[in-house]
Amino acid sequence: MLRRNVVISLVGFLVLTLGASVAARAESKQEIDVSVKDTLQRFTSANPAHAELLRKAVGVLVFPRITKAGAGIGGEHGNGALLKGGTVVNYYSLTSASLGLTLGAGQRSEVLLFMTHEALSKFEASHTWSVGVDAQVALVSQGAGGAYDSETLKKPILGFVFDEKGLIGDLSLKGSKIKQIEPK
Repeated sequence: MLRRNVVISLVGFLVLTLGASVAARAESKQEIDVSVKDTLQRFTSANPAHAELLRKAVGVLVFPRITKAGAGIGGEHGNGALLKGGTVVNYYSLTSASLGLTLGAGQRSEVLLFMTHEALSKFEASHTWSVGVDAQVALVSQGAGGAYDSETLKKPILGFVFDEKGLIGDLSLKGSKIKQIEPK
């Protein structure tokens, strides 16, 4: 009986996660653009040094809201945009799944800064880009206001995870798959 309840709970979590993913995929370009702008404002407000990093970056990939949920089996999803010179050039989705590592539900924002043309070109040329497989992202800090050192800033891709909300037992960029989308 207990095992049956656990299975039903897991299936319920997966249905909710899938439902959230489907709803998130329905975002329009305009909704994503507004969320990206707001996220970048929070990002630069949290640490004035971020404005300089944004100016130096050749590309900025912003995921305003990534939702993650699960109990043993988990998933996450979020939509975002790639900016060059402050202008949106393409839209992307981020997804991942995990088994045995996730407990709870939560949301977060992510900003990836492409500091070299080579790193940005590899990202744009890929159909599906996997963090940790296709590229090593230097996770600068958890929390947009965090400090970073000069060695970290030499990396070709810098990642910031911030605005965490909810209770989730696993938080990382590794294993996330990013692919280009065409929102309505």
